[in-house]
Amino acid sequence: MSEEIKTTAEAIEAAALPEAYAVHVDKQGNVISDKAKGIAKKSLAEKSPAEWAYERIVMYIQKFEETLNSNEEVGMGFAAGHVGSLRIQGMGFFAPDMVTFYGEDGEGNAMQLVQHVSQLNVMLVAEQKTGEPEAAPQRIGFKLAEDLEEAKKG
Repeated sequence: MSEEIKTTAEAIEAAALPEAYAVHVDKQGNVISDKAKGIAKKSLAEKSPAEWAYERIVMYIQKFEETLNSNEEVGMGFAAGHVGSLRIQGMGFFAPDMVTFYGEDGEGNAMQLVQHVSQLNVMLVAEQKTGEPEAAPQRIGFKLAEDLEEAKKG
């Protein structure tokens, strides 16, 4: 038997508590995680729309980063207005239906986009790398996927 036995009160409380998961990188490149328990261990039927969106966007980011040169990092463009773009430094979700992106604008100001999965569309863009010219570019897709892999093992 693989399921943990819970009291009725524990089961009701667990069902009512929202799940949140986030991974982002600080300015020094350190990974900061706010992990939901067992995200990658869930069966297909157990995953919320937010979890599915998160995992698929991570894969898209990884593939996009493979096309970037050493002076570029992944960013996210905005279609409405003249708000520019967000250099993606992290991503997360709040189950069942919210996805969030962490980052900064071109001037280094902190930004966070929170979006409902029914309204989700992400335009990945190449952003010029900031910081030391000789430093390696941040590859957030790798760090996001690495954290998911650790969750599978955990």
